[in-house]
Amino acid sequence: MDDLKGKTALITGASTGIGAAVAIAYAARGMRVAVHYNSSADAAEKVVATIKAAGGDAFTLRADVRDTAAIKAATQEANDKLGGVDVLVNNAGSLVKRVPIADLDDALFDEVMHINARSVLAFCREVVPLMRARKKGGSIINVSSVAARTGGGPGAYLYAGAKGFVSTATHGLARELAPDNIRVNAVAPGVIQTPFHDRFSTPAMLESFKGAIPLGRIGEPEECVGAFLYLASESLSGYVTGQILEVNGGQYMP
Repeated sequence: MDDLKGKTALITGASTGIGAAVAIAYAARGMRVAVHYNSSADAAEKVVATIKAAGGDAFTLRADVRDTAAIKAATQEANDKLGGVDVLVNNAGSLVKRVPIADLDDALFDEVMHINARSVLAFCREVVPLMRARKKGGSIINVSSVAARTGGGPGAYLYAGAKGFVSTATHGLARELAPDNIRVNAVAPGVIQTPFHDRFSTPAMLESFKGAIPLGRIGEPEECVGAFLYLASESLSGYVTGQILEVNGGQYMP
């Protein structure tokens, strides 16, 4: 994976969980990293401090992913500071809240779709012209979810649908951007022990989810990192595009 050294990455939602683990892993392999966050400033700074303490190069970048103007500004800042973006990881997302269908309103629909679906296309829309201008190709890694396959847990159908959108859009973008050697893939984590589940899943829910996982346990963020390293590396995955890489302990087997 020596080809990652010197490359650059913009990782959205990188202050905690999977995004933070990926940022640290990329930097450990010599990549320069923009650590995006929205409200978790202290956590994002901690990620950057961890990277710098290990000799890596990273900085924080704030933007509310519900705001396309903020996405545009943040992407330009990342590009300017990094000198170009080789890898975009669209990791930012949120379930927002679990609701039965009878309680769904338009405001919640818009928020969930903006955070999880529209933001992915908005970041791609800003990054793709920058990648094309450099004529060096690139890698876009979207983050889907096992929920896109299963419909999600209780009250999570809207989040699941948004992640289904991400998976489908990944296929379409991969076809469109292949002539530019911009590879577009997705990682679909299963149940991973992150602040996401601390916020949205009860201990009883997690036990129930665990019961459906053949490996018999909840995953850790670091166990998702290999998929992101693989998809960022041209030497390892240069002929891989339009794929959804499932990391779920066997919970779903396509």
